[in-house]
Amino acid sequence: MHGFGLTGYKRTMTTPEHILIVDDDAEIRSLLGDYLQKNGYRTTAVAEGKGMLTALDKGRVDLIVLDLMLPGDDGLVLCRNLRARSDIPVIMLTARGEDLDRILGLEMGADDYLSKPFNPRELLARIKSILRRAKALPGNMEAGDAARVSFAGWELDTVSRQLVSPQGVVVPLSGSEFRLLRIFLNHPNRVLSRDQLMDMMRGRETDPFERSIDVQVSRLRHRLADDAKEPALIKTVRCEGYVLAVQVETGK
Repeated sequence: MHGFGLTGYKRTMTTPEHILIVDDDAEIRSLLGDYLQKNGYRTTAVAEGKGMLTALDKGRVDLIVLDLMLPGDDGLVLCRNLRARSDIPVIMLTARGEDLDRILGLEMGADDYLSKPFNPRELLARIKSILRRAKALPGNMEAGDAARVSFAGWELDTVSRQLVSPQGVVVPLSGSEFRLLRIFLNHPNRVLSRDQLMDMMRGRETDPFERSIDVQVSRLRHRLADDAKEPALIKTVRCEGYVLAVQVETGK
């Protein structure tokens, strides 16, 4: 089994963050690698999935820029397999700007999505935003001592960040979905307004690329097989916000 950086992506302050670029276009690999290095990042660039797995096994990776259209396993398959084992942030790239591609990428666990051609400055801004949120995550976790959290037959392993269904199936979560679920689990049976959720999701700085909380909640409900019309887990409180209406149990 590949390690995928299962210990997470914490780093020391003196170590440059490591960006893994996975794209079969040699020119894009070269240009992105040079651009990100000039902006203070360490980079590794590979052409396909096997190279990605090898790079992940060699050491810590802080974020992956992953092309959707790749030889062999495509970006969707690689992202899905990665997300079942690791929380490393993923920005997905594609030459196609179709909504279906974007939705599929996000459903497979990508943290963000950018269509080709793109401005490298925009990609850099999104990388900075996602890494900032990732580094701030532990400070947002009020009940961070619990290694396992159980609710309504579901179990979340907060170390590996694996969500397991009542049927024993591992359900992949994107970084934002994990953060939102942890927020709800830290505040069960308490109504949280949209503004409160946004503040806890974003940390102190505003993220211009953050999708609306309503969309985030909808995606999390989908992961939890929670009926959007009559949700049993994450309920909508009209004019107030959302509430996780279940008992939560924590354990080591």
